[in-house]
Amino acid sequence: MQRERVRVDLKLTSDAFAPGGIIPPRHTCDGENISPPLTWANVPEEAQSLALIMDDPDAVNGPWAHWVLYNIPAEITHLPPHVLGGETMPWGGMQGRNDYGNIQYEGPCPPPGSIHDFYFRLFALDQYLDLAPGANRAQLLDAIEGHVIISTELIGRYGSPA
Repeated sequence: MQRERVRVDLKLTSDAFAPGGIIPPRHTCDGENISPPLTWANVPEEAQSLALIMDDPDAVNGPWAHWVLYNIPAEITHLPPHVLGGETMPWGGMQGRNDYGNIQYEGPCPPPGSIHDFYFRLFALDQYLDLAPGANRAQLLDAIEGHVIISTELIGRYGSPA
């Protein structure tokens, strides 16, 4: 008798804010502008690598990428707070170029008086990507096409003071 495999959903959480909750100012342009801690669970066994995009779909000119990470080894289960800028990570992942033109995390910074939703999207991939460090959001999305096993998202909200 063949054993049926049960699929468990990929989960993404943060100790800094609840799903749909307010992102603390320390993780925004109004504070220290450091990346929040992120933890994930239930990465499929067949996953080879992970990719993460943090963006603001409410931005005036369309989705605005705040953070781009890829080729995160599948065995990694979290990112600590305050991931430093730079093309390669000590644990093996790569950072891409955000829409500010920087290779680092740039926190929420909506126009004064407005509240935006910020999406942290995690993708489990069936391979490592053939992308050089510094790839942008569009390049990453093109590269993962056809290689996503499962994905999930965590939404946080933030509004700059008026």
